[in-house]
Amino acid sequence: MMEELDELRPPTAWRLLEIWRGTRELAEEPLERALLCNAQVLAESCLRQGKPVFPDGAAVLIGLTAGEMETMLRRLAGEEPSPLSLIHISEPTRRTPIS
Repeated sequence: MMEELDELRPPTAWRLLEIWRGTRELAEEPLERALLCNAQVLAESCLRQGKPVFPDGAAVLIGLTAGEMETMLRRLAGEEPSPLSLIHISEPTRRTPIS
């Protein structure tokens, strides 16, 4: 499936927030919600000749392995894929304490 796409187009920050908020209705468990969010991000970001490769997040979950999802999410984030960890680009991290 990965060879069928020719562009990875990252969503805007606003769109990412909308996707994250939408997954709250689908899953309460944080890891399940992150997986659903990441799948939707990839559904909207994986393009072939300007058109989505996947119709929705469910198609991403059916069509890709966790490793393939991680590779594409890392590329969207501008990182090189790591073979050992799963990234949740949809789950923000705070590096500085809130004052």
